[in-house]
Amino acid sequence: MPSSVHTVLQITDLHFLPQKGEQMYGIDTEHYFHLVLHHAIKSRPQIDLILVTGDLTQIPNASSYQRIFNKLNPTKIPTICLPGNHDDWELMNDTFNVESASCIKQANLGKWQIICLNSQKAGCASGHLKESELLFLEKTLQNNKQKPTLVAVHHNCLATGSTWLDTMTIENSEALFAILKKHPQIKLIIHGHTHQTQEFKFEHLKILSTPSTCFQFKPTSHEFAIDNTDPGYRLIDLNDDHSFTSEVIRVVIR
Repeated sequence: MPSSVHTVLQITDLHFLPQKGEQMYGIDTEHYFHLVLHHAIKSRPQIDLILVTGDLTQIPNASSYQRIFNKLNPTKIPTICLPGNHDDWELMNDTFNVESASCIKQANLGKWQIICLNSQKAGCASGHLKESELLFLEKTLQNNKQKPTLVAVHHNCLATGSTWLDTMTIENSEALFAILKKHPQIKLIIHGHTHQTQEFKFEHLKILSTPSTCFQFKPTSHEFAIDNTDPGYRLIDLNDDHSFTSEVIRVVIR
């Protein structure tokens, strides 16, 4: 692949449990994560950045984060981890800000910049962008007007069509949209949280959701329901001409 193309691997919603081998909804979430990561690296040997977009754990504890780090770090691929509603942000920072893994909020990749937002609202499943996050986004965009930008966040900012899930979007998404409208250098937003694949167009950019590395939610469901679809990941090729391509790849488990 030419050097003018930079590949991002997005994995999301790992939901590690406190003990290795534990299951959630009949799924060994840790084992599935291993399968998905192995598949992604085998299918695309040249990955320039891994973005882990939240809910790394279901019940946060130091052991779970360490086991995730122990799997990601040997890849030697720069990795940025974002918090989800199930995560402990302090524990994440204690674990991941070493060697190739981090919780940094801004990075450059070729001619692109990556902005990572924290949508976590303490003690709540829904998302919220604090004033400090919105100011950081605005300032970073103002300082890099010529750089095409990918924004990563855990929670979705648009409705999914699932009644129960749409109670847990970013509560102040209108404040986010007000910033997005002003900055045409933003090309795409990627997020997790919804455990399904969706694609939306908003103004000049695309908003993309990505399946979980473990269990999936049934689309357009009125009540909580698990879907019988395989886990997956997203590959995004960022081109130095400011264009990008993206695809979701499923890992067949059954």
